[in-house]
Amino acid sequence: MPLPPAPSRRAALLAPEAFEVTARPRVSQTSANEPVVAPAARATPAARPGRKADSVASATATPATAPLVQVETRARAPEPATRTTTTRKARTTGAAPTMANAAAPSTTRGRKSAPQGPTKLFVLDTNVLLHDPTSLFRFEEHDIFLPMIVLEELDGHKKGMTEVARNGRQTSRTLDALAGVHGADIAHGLKLDSTGQRAAGGHLFFQTVPLDYSLPTSLPPGKADNQILGVVEALRKLHAPREVVLVSKDINMRVKARALGLNAEDYQNDKTLEDGDLLYAGVLALPPDFWAKSGKNVESWQSGAHTYYRIGGPIVPQLMINQFVYFEAPGEPSLFARVSEIREKTAVLQTLKDYGSAKNAVWGVTTRNREQNYAMNLLMDPEIDFVTLTGTAGTGKTLLALAAGLTQVLDDRRYTEIIMTRATVSVGEDIGFLPGTEEEKMGPWMGALDDNLEFLAKGDGGNAGEWGRAATNELIRSRIKIKSMNFMRGRTFLNKYVIIDEAQNLTPKQMKTLITRAGPGTKIICMGNLAQIDTPYLTEGSSGLTFAVDRFKGWPHSGHITLARGERSRLADFASEVL
Repeated sequence: MPLPPAPSRRAALLAPEAFEVTARPRVSQTSANEPVVAPAARATPAARPGRKADSVASATATPATAPLVQVETRARAPEPATRTTTTRKARTTGAAPTMANAAAPSTTRGRKSAPQGPTKLFVLDTNVLLHDPTSLFRFEEHDIFLPMIVLEELDGHKKGMTEVARNGRQTSRTLDALAGVHGADIAHGLKLDSTGQRAAGGHLFFQTVPLDYSLPTSLPPGKADNQILGVVEALRKLHAPREVVLVSKDINMRVKARALGLNAEDYQNDKTLEDGDLLYAGVLALPPDFWAKSGKNVESWQSGAHTYYRIGGPIVPQLMINQFVYFEAPGEPSLFARVSEIREKTAVLQTLKDYGSAKNAVWGVTTRNREQNYAMNLLMDPEIDFVTLTGTAGTGKTLLALAAGLTQVLDDRRYTEIIMTRATVSVGEDIGFLPGTEEEKMGPWMGALDDNLEFLAKGDGGNAGEWGRAATNELIRSRIKIKSMNFMRGRTFLNKYVIIDEAQNLTPKQMKTLITRAGPGTKIICMGNLAQIDTPYLTEGSSGLTFAVDRFKGWPHSGHITLARGERSRLADFASEVL
């Protein structure tokens, strides 16, 4: 079947805003917040002087010979060259495309807001759908195209109990729901918002006819990746000048696409933060002129062992509940406090308990630096239900969490027992199946627990002798349960102190599964080092620990601290810096 004629030179020179799109499908957005567009198969420019250049209209479409709905455009009066640049993110809200006779006159429908730029057409690789089955609805107003080979690969991954297999089945169910909507027409695009996903405004297109493309002979045509590249190449030629973008999690796939002159991007929507340096630290240093500017207007009072300060000024909008603030300057009174309340233009700061003092030692442990003291204040506060601790190796995350847990379980009787779990991701090669019960299988993964318990038992035993230390160890271990995350679904923890170690290796979905196990009276502590992620497909921006820190910041019953200074040994500290 012959391809539609390419747009004329005059049409190509016009700004994208100078076209009135006929029956263009509504569009959705991609992960990276980059627009996508429904394919335009044919442009027939016809000058329409006198029409406002920024007005938006849509008309009925003509029958398509390409796998996407064809778009007939009418040129408007050309605009100055400065208007030809388009913004990266466009939002359009238009009527859904309707198929009409090719000779039927175009009908104009008003839209809620004028688009800021042309929409794009995103071609999704199979790995994007297997990574995030909801990715179809993450492209805002832009359109999505699925090559036939992608559906074939989805079918091949649907069997099994792995996360990939589950995502494949979920994607298949989503596609079936979209195709099963009353009035849905695969030939002309499925409305992505037809199943209630209002954030998606575009259309989903399938490859329904063979596409004509040619790739270098060095790329074997039988390989699935090369077939997808060929589809992207064909769509780019078919719908020029509309931008066609390949979205893939495969780095080599993106490199090959760019080598062929095709637009390719990573799927970014799974990332909580673009840059790990933007992660909420839980601590804010007050400016050097804080007392000079705010000292006269500060209201203070005493309640129990704490002093409270009500402050105002420009610093308040930067604060969050349970964020720690400090002020240190020569010749000025120091302040170490936690934000306990924020009301409009004022905030209340609560002074901290000094766990660095021997009289406030927790299970024989005293804090050695400012951040450790902040962390212990969160761990010992019964009003805080969720604590996240991040930091490099040797900063004391596990030791602080265990000491606080033992004190509140054995001394204060606030919780009934400690439950400890972690992601079982090996640093090197797997050593195979392990014998024994669940706790015995988890034993090799809990070396950090044994090391810290040895330190805590030695510090708390005093001069009790060998029998006393043995009894203490037995008592401690009777109150600590080691559980595997594989059997957490469906459980509910009542009055438990739950420690999730190595949480940087969890996905956001796994993190949600664990945190939602908490019942009444349960406290959860998530710890991890974002610089030591061992899961192959996770980064600092997409880790479940980053996800939890970002989502819980500002909640009155949660707190976060990034531990900055190592306290393990001078050798460990130096190695963390230079290696």
